[in-house]
Amino acid sequence: MKFSIVKHRKWWFTLSTLLVVASIVSIVMNGFNFGIDYTGGTILDLRFGKAVTVSEVRQVLDTSGMNLDNSVIQLTGVTEGDSSQDVMIRMRNLSSDETKALADKFSAQLGNSEVKRTESVGAVIGAEVTKNAVTSLAVAFIALAAYISFRFEYKIAVSAIVSILHDLIMVLGVFSFFRLEIDASFLAAILTVVGYSMNEAVVIFDRVRENIRTHRRTDTYECLAEDSIAQSIHRSIYTLTTVLLACGSLHFFGGESTKNFSLVMLIGFISGAYSSICVDTSLWVVWKSRTDKRRGLHSGEEDVPEESVEA
Repeated sequence: MKFSIVKHRKWWFTLSTLLVVASIVSIVMNGFNFGIDYTGGTILDLRFGKAVTVSEVRQVLDTSGMNLDNSVIQLTGVTEGDSSQDVMIRMRNLSSDETKALADKFSAQLGNSEVKRTESVGAVIGAEVTKNAVTSLAVAFIALAAYISFRFEYKIAVSAIVSILHDLIMVLGVFSFFRLEIDASFLAAILTVVGYSMNEAVVIFDRVRENIRTHRRTDTYECLAEDSIAQSIHRSIYTLTTVLLACGSLHFFGGESTKNFSLVMLIGFISGAYSSICVDTSLWVVWKSRTDKRRGLHSGEEDVPEESVEA
């Protein structure tokens, strides 16, 4: 039996509303765990006389009394299993005296260590990164709305933008709830998610535009959308499976520095496929049907107009 996606739109609207509200509540209550790219901080690059593990370095930080519990530790250089002589630590802003004291503490507890590099990222740079991130997202949304409105119609553009916002809120909600670090790579992943969500929406609505010329005029918008989804859903599943395999491999088998980057895309791609198939097509059907009813174009069933969906 064929499962009707648009027919069960109340389920999708309810589920999405609950998830969006929960994400917004988490964002308001917990805020975000911004990395040093946004808030400023210190990078300490060390080389030890012997290979050390992340847990050994973490123990020194936890017992330092400098409130460095949330520092990010990354093994660099040549690794020997789960240990390496080269370690990079990203932490809150430290003064020169604190940095020297911490380096001495590492030498005392883990053997001789050499400070290869100390780098500070100031709050001014962090504010600039944040400003560029917001500007990039705003430009992306304006360009997407203009492109979809030109290629299709403004109702489709609004529906697609709503689903993209849905996907972004999902990602932000997960990162806020689990207090995951947001760094510079987060923006690149977010823009990738936006592009994926738009691509999924365009594929489905392009099929709608083609089918509207061949369907009977007595077919409802729901029937038109259902057939269009059925014709494109296999392509969406294949695409989603491919990107999930790639991002999943990067997340589970890649280094620590790529985990959050790949996690953004994992969440965003899953949410993007769901919202494009279930949410934005349903929004379009409801909007078109109600608009035509107000205009008195339909009595009983909504007739699909002869003209194209294209503006």
